[in-house]
Amino acid sequence: MLKPFYPKEWVDSTYEIDWEGWKARGKKGVIFDIDNTLVPHGAPADSRAITLFEQLYALGFRTCLLSNNKEPRVKSFADQVHSPYIYKAGKPGIKNYDRAVREMGLRKEEVLFVGDQLFTDVYGANRAGLYGILVKPINPKEEIQIVLKRYLEAVVLFFYRRKQKKQG
Repeated sequence: MLKPFYPKEWVDSTYEIDWEGWKARGKKGVIFDIDNTLVPHGAPADSRAITLFEQLYALGFRTCLLSNNKEPRVKSFADQVHSPYIYKAGKPGIKNYDRAVREMGLRKEEVLFVGDQLFTDVYGANRAGLYGILVKPINPKEEIQIVLKRYLEAVVLFFYRRKQKKQG
């Protein structure tokens, strides 16, 4: 029942993902959420984010930013990291996950998705057939509607952890 919300992986930070390892396993593209995945909510790209995108491009990765936020927010961040983007994405709807894959010129099995929310990011990635990586939010200070969702996420993650322990 909860499996559609389970990430394929759960890591502490976007910045600890082994990108070289993913490249060696045939991944060629990454779709990112922005807020609380790459930077705190509403923040511009910082040196860490800019360096990450430079590293990804040097490895030959293609990227796309996929955000439910409005264009001014998404475009300003995208310009800083030189990435294509889709704003007002309607996550967890799959239309724009599919569009991001198409715009990168890749197949779904070549693409990773990285985001910080289960009910939008991970659920959408799973529905779209992408390998979804959940990261812990960068900053716990969030809008009230997200804070409320985090309580529900905690329940799902409890069962996810339990399932992982049984398998491991």
